[in-house]
Formats: sequence, C-alpha cells, structure tokens
Amino acid sequence: MSTPLDVEAIRKDFPALSRLVRNDRPLIYLDSGATSQKPVQVLDAEREFYERHNGAAHRGAHLLSEEGTEIYEGARAKLAAFIGADEREIVFTKSATESINLVAYALTSSIRPGDEILITESEHHANLVPWQQLALRTGATLRWFTVLPDGRLDVDPALITEHTKIVAVTGQSNVTGVNPPVAEITRLAHEAGALVLCDGAQLVPHHPVDVAALDVDFLVFSGHKMLGPLGLGVLYGKYARLEALPPFLAGGDMIEVVRMEGSTFQPPPARFETGVPPAPLAAGLAAAVDYLTGLGMDNVAAHEQALTAHAIDALLDIQGVRILGPTTTENRGGAVAFEVDGVHPHDVGQVLDDLGIAVRTGHHCAWPLHRALGVQSSARATFYVYNTHDEVDALAEGIRYAQRFFGALCSLSRCTRRSSWTTTGTRTTRDCGTPTMPRSTTSTRRAATRCGCASRSRTSAASRSSRTSPTTPWAARSARPAPR
Repeated sequence: MSTPLDVEAIRKDFPALSRLVRNDRPLIYLDSGATSQKPVQVLDAEREFYERHNGAAHRGAHLLSEEGTEIYEGARAKLAAFIGADEREIVFTKSATESINLVAYALTSSIRPGDEILITESEHHANLVPWQQLALRTGATLRWFTVLPDGRLDVDPALITEHTKIVAVTGQSNVTGVNPPVAEITRLAHEAGALVLCDGAQLVPHHPVDVAALDVDFLVFSGHKMLGPLGLGVLYGKYARLEALPPFLAGGDMIEVVRMEGSTFQPPPARFETGVPPAPLAAGLAAAVDYLTGLGMDNVAAHEQALTAHAIDALLDIQGVRILGPTTTENRGGAVAFEVDGVHPHDVGQVLDDLGIAVRTGHHCAWPLHRALGVQSSARATFYVYNTHDEVDALAEGIRYAQRFFGALCSLSRCTRRSSWTTTGTRTTRDCGTPTMPRSTTSTRRAATRCGCASRSRTSAASRSSRTSPTTPWAARSARPAPR
C-alpha cells in the first residue's frame, strides 16, 4: 500500500524498533498513543545539551547559562511556529495533565456557585477530574456532552448557556480516535461568553494544528507523545487569557520583585514557569518538532489515516471483534480500540505481547467513555510515523491467534464461573480443568489468563481493570507456537 512517508527510512532513526522482545520476536510497537518512540535526533539533542551546554537557563551571565537560555527559548519559538502561535503564548509545564490543572486551578477565583463547566463524555481523566475538582472548590455545576453509539460526540448547543464559564473538549479521543468539531464548539462557547480549553495530547502529534483557526483559548499537549522526551508538556494560551490568570506555582524565576511583605510576578509565560527551566527536555522537544516538520504534518496525518483504514477493515473481517468508535476514517484519528468476544482485553494484550506486538489494555484513563460504550475495558492499537501496513496485518493475525488459543482452552457454553488455580509440576490448571498458558517462575507480570468466558463477567472485568486481580502461581514459561 502506498504511503506519503518513507517508513523504511524513518524506522532506521528509532533504535528501540530494532530490538527483539519476548520469544526473540521483533518489536511491533502499536502503543504510541501512550508514549511515542524517540528518534536518534531527539536523543542526540538531549545528550548534546548535557555534554556541551549544561548550564541553568535564565540563571547566569556565563556562556553555558546563556547557551542554555538560547536553547530553551529557541524551543519555545519552534513550538509556537508549529501550532501557529506567538512565542509569548507558549508555557512549558511537566505534562499536558499539569497544563490542564494549571488552568483549572487558576480559574478558581473567577468561578462562582451557579456557574457551569462543560466537558464531554469522551475525555481522558486528565481533562475530566481537574474540572470535577474545580466544581467542588467553587460550587459550580459540571455538565457534559454525551457520546453516540459510534463514539462520536453528541454536540447539544442547548448545554452551552449564559451560565457556562468554560468548555473543555478533547481534540481527539484516545479511545475511539474521534475528532470532535472543536472549532464549532468553540464558536458556540464564545457566543455565550465562555472560554474553551482543548486537550490536544492526541491531536497535535498527528495532525496539522493552527490555533488561530481553532480559536480556542487554551490548548495543551505532551512532548513525549510527539517523539519528544518524557517530562515536558505545553500550554498554549491566548496572551490576554494567560495574562488574566494568577500564578499556579510560586518560587524562583516567576517573580518580578520580592519583599518580605509580598511579591509581584512576571508576565506570561515566565509567570507559570517556576524553578530552573528544563532546557535539556526543551532541546529534545525542539528536535522532535524539527523531525515532524521535516516529514510534513499533512504527510503524517495521511500516513496514519491509511494505517487506520487498513486496521479497521482488517479487524472488521474478524468474527467476534467489535471496534469501539467509527468504522470510517472521517474525522477520526489513528486510535483503534476493540474488544474480542469471549476473551478479556488483558488476555488479548498478553497474547499479542508474546507475539512481539505492544498494545494498550484497560480503560485507557477513559472509564466514563468505556461505560458509555457498554464495556469495562478494551485493547487499543495506536499508530504513528514508523508503523507499517505489515504490522497492521500482524495485529489482525495476532487477534485471530488469541481467539484460537482461548477457544481451544475453554468452551464458552460450559465454563461460566471464575477459576481458581492449582499447580502440579510444570502445569497450572483451573478448577474447571482448563490448562493455562505456561509462564516463567521469574515473571512478575500480573495474571490475566482467566477463562475467556469468566473474564467477560462485569465483576471480573471491573476488578482487573482496577488492578485487583490475583497473582497466578505460574509454572515454567515456554515460547508459544507461532500463529498459523
């Protein structure tokens, strides 16, 4: 299948993709929605900072400090250009989550009882819980747009009223891949006098973004999901909006004048960047921006759209597999969450892992969305610039293998209860007499191999999603047969 990217050349830039994983299988990394792999250009940029420029940015008059400052502020300028913002509108934080909390906390004094905060049922917990906390602190009412059966957002304009003070909406669901109509929601909110925050953690790494076109007041995203280092997030805010917010954290560098009687604070963005700036991380993120800019974000989006279309078609061809979310690529990004009838998502993920395929399992920090879609958890594949169509085919075959594996071990028509485990020699059996998969005695992984039918129960799914499942006394681990 054709692609606008030279994926074979791209993959050579990512050292992690060349390693072997379980059973000496090549790594197929389909979990970029959790964190992306890093190219050598990003690793080199961080290393070079420590080797040549390691001084505290904004802290000294010596050469290393000046170089650190130039690198740090240069990264800010690159991030601003990447999303069409002014560099004064870019605030560095530790994560997208902290960026949302910054805004939610700073708005506390401007929210009153009777005011309304509007979110959506599609949100990651990071764009849900901070607003719940803001409502608790202020007495405001929390409202939300619901999702339709296909995972798309049901945008009801009647929920945006004169009482609405802020609307928080994802730019792309980390479960269904849905891209809500952010610009339209923003227009409705602004007509009612409300602010808008967009969670762009899954949007900015995968699509061209122009904040002027979106017209949102705030946009947050994470460096580590866009090929950059862990530990650095970004808050974009219209300058007038940032200027109206009080400090979130207090300390060095964000101050203007300090006296024993009180202090004054710098204008944004420095007002929100207390402590020694994380210049090495900024250097890495700037290199990631250069890398993505070199590829072209239109090309990145087109490549992922082709992979997503392929994955949707491949999974729809498998009997007993349900995709959570739309089954077209219209207004949809490269996250494909799914459930396999009769096999718990954790079991699916475990089997795929032993085949070298890394996917996410659980509720993906989006529990309300899973409940709205009628499931407790799911398995999820997410794609990025280094993924191939052959890897999509491997995912589909791995799912089929998981179905065959569990279908051979457990008859869904007769085994309907939770299992207990007994170990004899090198074999572990359930109380229903079904053998489990062999595992290593050195394995510390939590058990996820109940019978498929038992794990489908709501009690089992809920307990395992909350990481309360028992640890199985695994016997000796051996490589499983390859899929056929």
